[in-house]
Amino acid sequence: MKWQKLGKIFDPTTVVLADGCTEFAKSPQALVFEDFVRIYFCAQKKTANGKYLSCPQYVDFDKSLTKILALSEQSIIQPGELGHFDEHGIFPFSVTRDDNSILAYTSGWSRRTSVSVDMNIGLARSTDQGANFEKYGAGGPVMAASHNEPMMVADAFVLKINGSYHMWYIFGSHWQKKSADGAAERFYKIAYAHSSDGITWQRTGQTIIDEKIPDECQALPTVIYAAGKYHMYFCYRSAYDFRQNSKNAYRLGYAWSEDLISWTRDDTLAGIDVSGSGWDSDMMCYPNLFESDGQIFLLYNGNEFGRYGFGLARLTEL
Repeated sequence: MKWQKLGKIFDPTTVVLADGCTEFAKSPQALVFEDFVRIYFCAQKKTANGKYLSCPQYVDFDKSLTKILALSEQSIIQPGELGHFDEHGIFPFSVTRDDNSILAYTSGWSRRTSVSVDMNIGLARSTDQGANFEKYGAGGPVMAASHNEPMMVADAFVLKINGSYHMWYIFGSHWQKKSADGAAERFYKIAYAHSSDGITWQRTGQTIIDEKIPDECQALPTVIYAAGKYHMYFCYRSAYDFRQNSKNAYRLGYAWSEDLISWTRDDTLAGIDVSGSGWDSDMMCYPNLFESDGQIFLLYNGNEFGRYGFGLARLTEL
């Protein structure tokens, strides 16, 4: 696959975000309409204790993806109540069409004492063309930790194919310190689940993407069907020293499948990498594949996990 980078198309520092958010536009996720493209992202704001809170919002582009038409006037879904799995924010926020409504699979964050965070997958639905979402049921998760997946179940990407729902997501295996006085870092990999209703999921607790580097963490899978097979992009990094050392920071990985379950990884076929300089020269992360007007596009974040917005690439060869 070969891609043409079209540059950064959205910078949160140049607009007024909703609900007091001032930083980041993480995990861009596209929803294509007849005459515009809505891109969901997670903005952040600092709370009174100095911690970040992630708030899903959206920006509407024209079909050329060069002109901003509108920004959401408020966060489209609110963090959970006291003690809920998404009390401390929602990131990422992945959408998929489902008959006459739009489903959103959310990753809810809750802070822990011994480690920094835990995550679970929630579900919300929109009946107003994706402008606002209501949480399913009483607001609890639809997928959480299990005996095979002990922590950090998150990053769901869902496709409805021939009446069945297919999910690719991540789960954490453990936390570990590189040194006795270092911070504990989380380890997580990509897995697969399926469902008949989009609510109750069958999963195996098995990873489906091979490792490329030692201590590899994998995140945010996205899948599209083209040229007779399924194509997955995701991001991966070292578990350690990834914030300051660009060599250990997120890169985009690629895998392909014919059956949605068994995947062959070959990052040499990804066709895209960090730039030599600029906003995406240190890392590329949080990819999202989508098709619009017969073309396939890739959204992604760059340096500092999307602090300065997201960019776009167009597929030129498959």
